[in-house]
Amino acid sequence: MDALLEVIALGPGDAAGAQEGGADRLELVTDMDADGLTPDVQTLREVKRECDLPVRVMLRANDGFTTSGSELSRLQGAAHQLAAAGADGFVLGFLGPSSNIDVDVTLTLVDELGGLPWTHHRAIDHALDHDEAWRVVRDLPGLDAVLTAGSARGVGSGLDELCRRASDDPVVARLAMAGGGLEPDHVPWLARAGVRQFHVGSRVRPSGSWKAYVDSSMVRSWRMLVNDAVSAAR
Repeated sequence: MDALLEVIALGPGDAAGAQEGGADRLELVTDMDADGLTPDVQTLREVKRECDLPVRVMLRANDGFTTSGSELSRLQGAAHQLAAAGADGFVLGFLGPSSNIDVDVTLTLVDELGGLPWTHHRAIDHALDHDEAWRVVRDLPGLDAVLTAGSARGVGSGLDELCRRASDDPVVARLAMAGGGLEPDHVPWLARAGVRQFHVGSRVRPSGSWKAYVDSSMVRSWRMLVNDAVSAAR
């Protein structure tokens, strides 16, 4: 796999900077104060008009990793509307009351995606048993990425764990997309462990502010860093 660089977008103002800087894909969310929730359909349409990048859309209704029946129904409806509006994929994942992967809820929503690919988001980092969570997630239908920091506290805390897991298991290496406080000096270590997907948000915005638009020069720096690290690791 070639290196993949995904950038968080909050709206159309982020699209041009991400594309000009060389990003491969956008993750479209709203409300970063809640770590990213489902955006509205109009925002997706506006983003798609501004760039040619594939856009994966977050399906998440609250700032935790569990969901209620009414929230799930709303997310099912949102998935249909967002797919019709041009979503290229989705980002989702849920934990049950025992902090294990909620397979039933996840599959209920995956069934509504019309076969589009999806990313399991950082709910996996908050699971009680990470080994079991990975055993469950890797076999979910349509999944082609797992956004993970290796720890609920971020890549700074989870780097060793994520590198070990990717080095030991080629399926983890293929699925893992490193993100959640990712820093430039983490990238070479992750690349050497086999990770090929990388995810950035505030790191490509001036002063790290979510109020600032994605900056093309900052994205370009990450693009070069990721490409160089993956090339050196081959």
